[in-house]
Amino acid sequence: MSLGFTEILLIALFILIVFGAKRIPELARAMGRASYEFKKAKADLEAESRDFMNAAENAAEAKEAKRGTAA
Repeated sequence: MSLGFTEILLIALFILIVFGAKRIPELARAMGRASYEFKKAKADLEAESRDFMNAAENAAEAKEAKRGTAA
């Protein structure tokens, strides 16, 4: 299912009528900022989870090495 030219034109006309011509640039900027913040938060969470996994792997390796020298 894809949107045709007519559907896109109707959606744009509806947005223009509802929000007005002056508010559309403000809304676009706000959506751009929100998208940027979302991507930034996603990257931060990925980095944090990667660090957590590395720390867990290092702890497991250290525990295994300690167990290997004690035996």
